[in-house]
Amino acid sequence: MRKAIIAATMAALTVPTAVVTATPALAKQRHYHRTDNGIRYWRGDNGRYYCKKSDGTTGLLIGGVAGALIGRAIDGGRDKTVGTIVGAGAGALLGREIDRNSSRPARCR
Repeated sequence: MRKAIIAATMAALTVPTAVVTATPALAKQRHYHRTDNGIRYWRGDNGRYYCKKSDGTTGLLIGGVAGALIGRAIDGGRDKTVGTIVGAGAGALLGREIDRNSSRPARCR
């Protein structure tokens, strides 16, 4: 039974690797440029500049955790659930917006 589980796991890991390896050959290659602060951008076929921007996931997670901790500390009641939930929601929204809008080069606006 143990060998069957290991074989199934190896097969499951091998198939996605083969698909990911073949995918870049099908996609159009872009020539990326880099600004002084490390933002990557490229020029499209239509002459416009496009940036490789963050989708805000990191800011969402970090903001949610920080907001939950701050909300829990501010909430003075015996049951700190409300403060934790409200703080997590507000922190997640704020962290996502900060992460999405930080350090864009002027060309990509």
